[in-house]
Amino acid sequence: MLKKWATEVIEPHVSLSLEEVEEMLETPPTAAMGDMAFPCYRLAKQYKQSPQQIALQLADVIQVDGIKVEAAGPYVNLFFDRDVYAGKMMETLRENNDAKINIGQGKKVIIDMSSPNIAKPFGIGHLRSTMIGAALYKMYQTAGYEPISVNHLGDWGTQFGKQITAYKRWGNDAALKENPIQESLRLYVKFHEEAEEDQSLDPEARNWFRLLESGDHEANRLWNYFVEVSMQEFNRMYERLNITFDYVLGESFYNDKMGAVVQELKDMELLEESEGALVVRLEEKGMPPCLIMKSDGTTIYPTRDLATAFYRHQVMKADQILYVVGGEQQLHFQQVFAVLNKMGADWVKDCQHVSFGLMKFEGKKMSTRRGKIVYLEDVLDEAVSRALKVIEEKNPALPDKLSVAQAVGIGAIIFGDLKNNRTNEVDFSLEDALNFDGETGPYLQYTYTRTQSILSKSELFELDQMGKDKDKDKVESQTLQHNYSESLGESGWALLKLLITFPDHLKRGIQNNEPSVLARYVLDVAQAFNHFYNQERVISEDVDLRRIRVLLTELTGESLQRTMNILGLHTPTRM
Repeated sequence: MLKKWATEVIEPHVSLSLEEVEEMLETPPTAAMGDMAFPCYRLAKQYKQSPQQIALQLADVIQVDGIKVEAAGPYVNLFFDRDVYAGKMMETLRENNDAKINIGQGKKVIIDMSSPNIAKPFGIGHLRSTMIGAALYKMYQTAGYEPISVNHLGDWGTQFGKQITAYKRWGNDAALKENPIQESLRLYVKFHEEAEEDQSLDPEARNWFRLLESGDHEANRLWNYFVEVSMQEFNRMYERLNITFDYVLGESFYNDKMGAVVQELKDMELLEESEGALVVRLEEKGMPPCLIMKSDGTTIYPTRDLATAFYRHQVMKADQILYVVGGEQQLHFQQVFAVLNKMGADWVKDCQHVSFGLMKFEGKKMSTRRGKIVYLEDVLDEAVSRALKVIEEKNPALPDKLSVAQAVGIGAIIFGDLKNNRTNEVDFSLEDALNFDGETGPYLQYTYTRTQSILSKSELFELDQMGKDKDKDKVESQTLQHNYSESLGESGWALLKLLITFPDHLKRGIQNNEPSVLARYVLDVAQAFNHFYNQERVISEDVDLRRIRVLLTELTGESLQRTMNILGLHTPTRM
């Protein structure tokens, strides 16, 4: 909002559009340098003057009541009168206009997220795609888009040939029935261990997948079993993470849609034979050929992803398609998008691979092939257990302790991931994530409970004051002076300025498909509020001071709750 007002003040005096001015405006690093700053470097060439001279001239001509304008080197610094503007800012926040953003204008955005492989455990490594995708879903929704979440299950491919081969050779029905996921993983790991010595295993696995694609009864029976038990496991994890999907459509859903894509590639003369396989050449893009059909006639990931993209565009009517998939798949998506481009699909420009870095767990890289996997359920259980222990120590009388521990423990895991830039490698530490004093989920939740505690105490204080006053209308009808400068102080003004920037952070987060933008923002809000709380007495005897400070506390609580909910964190009112 300050940026909007600053833009309107500066734009009439420069040869730039409102959008250009707004884009150039900066927030000064310290309050002493103003509330907004406009750099003049960009105007130097056009005006044939130094940025410093231009800043002096602008500061001289801009005269607006309630805004002090000063030149500081190449910058024009703007200082907003708090008694004039703070009330407007608080009223806008009170009306919740900042949450009514409609930059999306109802555009349909499909978010391909989570996508675990069938017959594999739901490990801590699956957390990134799941929670980044879920956060993006709520970010787009808040901004006025129509997001659609799709769990693109890995339920097809040569891996199932390997799984079936391992089951046929070493499977134990009793063990499989008792613990289907762990036994499936054991078989999968054993396959890769044995395949290093036994050269017959890989051809046998390819044959089983060929039988699966051709509709073989036994292959399909086993495949259906693995899908069923895997979904039971996955759904338990999704329920704990409070994750739902608009569609659960695995790779197998597109089996009857791949033929049309392969035929179109043939008709367009884009397919070439290479060692018995069919490929699309991409040398002109500096990429290796994209494999479409293997030499044994079976399909592969690119074939299915091409069919998937066409289905999402043509049938689901997507305006934009996001693939929240690990960075190791970068070349794969570059190839798929390049093939779509060759096929004349101009909408491929609206397809984006939202990549993310590898997640390690306390320094260890995970691999399902080697059986090195940290089960997400184990991590969640441990996080909840540790959170409950802290609650027992600090607030043993807290009602519904287990529910709060669930919110705190699981929230710690989620935020411990989302606060990182998604492209960075994450070395996850449970101890760090559960720290109540660091940049963590528990710290945010504790700050939120502090706002709610203050609001509860404020209500009791107001009732008490009215009870003491014989003329009960006196308190309510008292004319307040609304001295915002004194009421807010430096810390309250800094907090208020931060609260009104939520739309800017949301837009930037969406532009970069980066939930960490909101994660860093909500941390800043929590830190600013705690500074305000320590600097100013919120429940003051002075009615004017009290009501302004309580309102700021209420607005902060709403901001914390809204942003944490977008990121997937629950907000208990007591901890």
